[in-house]
Order: sequence, then structure tokens, then C-alpha cells
Amino acid sequence: MHVVRAFVRMREALESHKEIARQLANLERKVGTHDRAILEILQAIRRLTQPPEAPRRKRIGFVSQM
Repeated sequence: MHVVRAFVRMREALESHKEIARQLANLERKVGTHDRAILEILQAIRRLTQPPEAPRRKRIGFVSQM
């Protein structure tokens, strides 16, 4: 009788481990896509925080040529 109970417990433990492994795989897949999205957002923020380049303007007035 004890042997049967032990095998039942082992089977239940293995089933719960499979479910946990499946959930972890799903979580890793979701986090992987989020990491890329977060990286893209951070890169966009960095680009927006950079000072804009000064426009190249022609100088007004007389320019002496030597």
C-alpha cells in the first residue's frame, strides 16, 4: 500500500513540475519580446534627449578673401 502511495505522489510531483516548466517557458517567451521593446524605447528616449544639431547657416556680411 505504501509503495502505491509513493508512486502516486511521484506522478503528481512530475505533473506539477511539467506545468511549472511550461509556465516558465511561456514567461521567458513573453519577457524576451518585452526586453526588445524596452530596449527600443530606451534608444528612442536617448535619441530624443540628444541636443539637436545646429543648422549650417551661411554667414551674412562681408567675408574677406585672402
